[in-house]
Amino acid sequence: MAMIPLPYGIDLFEKVRKEHCYYIDKTHLISEMMGVPFQVNLITRPRRFGKTLAMSMLASFFDIRKDSRELFEGLEISKNQELCTQWMNQWPVIFVTLKDVSGRDFQDAYDMLKFVVSNLCNEHIYLLQDDKQSIADKETFNRLCMRRGELSEVKNALELLLRMSCVHYGKEVILLVDEYDVPLAKASDNGYYDEMLNVIRVLLGMSWKSNPNLKFAVVTGCLRVAKESIFTGANNFVSNSISDVSFQDCFGFTEKEVVQILADADLSEALPEMKRWYDGYRFGDMEIYCPWDVLMHVRALCLKSNVTPGNHWLDTSHNNIIRRFIDLPGMYVKEEFETLLSGGVIQKQIREDLTYDIAHSSEDNLWSILYLTGYLTQVLPEELPEGMTPQEGKTSLRIPNEEVKFVFKDTVQAWFEENIRERDRSELFDEWWNGEDEKLTEDVSDILFDTISYYDYKEDFYHAFIAGMFSGAGYEVKSNSEQGKGRADITIKERRRRRAIVIEAKWPGKKKDATLESECQEALDQIERMQYARNLRIEGYRTILCYGAAFLGKDCLIRRAAE
Repeated sequence: MAMIPLPYGIDLFEKVRKEHCYYIDKTHLISEMMGVPFQVNLITRPRRFGKTLAMSMLASFFDIRKDSRELFEGLEISKNQELCTQWMNQWPVIFVTLKDVSGRDFQDAYDMLKFVVSNLCNEHIYLLQDDKQSIADKETFNRLCMRRGELSEVKNALELLLRMSCVHYGKEVILLVDEYDVPLAKASDNGYYDEMLNVIRVLLGMSWKSNPNLKFAVVTGCLRVAKESIFTGANNFVSNSISDVSFQDCFGFTEKEVVQILADADLSEALPEMKRWYDGYRFGDMEIYCPWDVLMHVRALCLKSNVTPGNHWLDTSHNNIIRRFIDLPGMYVKEEFETLLSGGVIQKQIREDLTYDIAHSSEDNLWSILYLTGYLTQVLPEELPEGMTPQEGKTSLRIPNEEVKFVFKDTVQAWFEENIRERDRSELFDEWWNGEDEKLTEDVSDILFDTISYYDYKEDFYHAFIAGMFSGAGYEVKSNSEQGKGRADITIKERRRRRAIVIEAKWPGKKKDATLESECQEALDQIERMQYARNLRIEGYRTILCYGAAFLGKDCLIRRAAE
């Protein structure tokens, strides 16, 4: 393998180029964008798909304070001499990212916003030396630099910067806003949505509502937040989502680009696993890989050639959206989640003008959010499962790859464990300790019916299912612990009363002619044959109950072993 200088965690275009990092040329975004007249261009893509790097590239290209010819030398945009002459380093630019504006409450998040505004103003501190600026604007600007601005001044900070920059350069200003909706998403997560919306709506809206100082604005985010009127009043507003063919290969990696990266790293044999884990997103007419995941896995492979693909979405924001979805009252999504987790396809109506106020959202809106944020991807008509036909007005959806499926499974497992812990389980525990196997069969079947399967009904799913019933209740629960001559599936101990339960779970899998009765008997025979209770007696447990449990789909049969 060959070590190549991949830009791990670097989202500044200038740094990538100056440090000679490996760069997938996405500069055709500029020529494609400038080919369509607009004043405000909103581009929505999921997180970790290179939006910040792309916006940093645009800033380097347009900013009048810079000489970027060397940075763009040899890249595709440099071949368009006419466009470069007209636009490269010819315009004042205000570039701000809101991706770090978050907090546990509104005050924390607002303090972060003031910090971002302060840094932005200090970047343009030269405006204070301009005699053409009004005294009032200079005083406001100075307060914002010092993080002493009033709420109304923070709300109007971008409009002030546009006005002062236009006065200074005598030219209209290009505004670049990266991850504009992160403050709203974080606010929704933490319960201060209305307060943050009140700030962001004015901060951004005042920048482009009939603003004579604005040349144009490019805005990126995950969702088009239209309900809150953030973009109301923007002249010539253009919105581009993952459903549109425009810019379809400008964010994320195409398979051709991934093939090239792997070839340059002498890792071409890794493509099938890379595709299974990190491909599957559809932007416009193209399948796209998540670039963050590709870079992280190539890095891991360069350090250890046999490393298996890892899950990098667990470290990204908004994974709790799945959990909040299934927690909402009145949401009956269990069957759809099971279909998705088994690799199937569902069909839902998708809206692209949404709100992050999930608590007041409809089920259709939540499916739309999962789609637009990358947790689900579109399935083309020719890719539908046999017997499924497209439904008019609906989009066919599936989980894009193994990585996102892992996030779904992890979230569903946590939901199930907490859901079980919140129940009153005292009656269920009594049934186990009293040997009431017929009642257990009925009640455990009811619980199983009310869960979302996340391991395709294989044996390890049922092990986790049983262990989850006893978790957090003061019992010592062990899976596959050494007991007698082998390992019992589940062992529950209550030391205070010197009693224990041994459970052997069976799942027939692909066995022919297998029944719940036969599988349950096989479990009981195994308990006796392997003497699972022996070590427990040696440890001093006086009461030991042994159960065979057989599962098939959402049906179960539980039988207690004879004493």
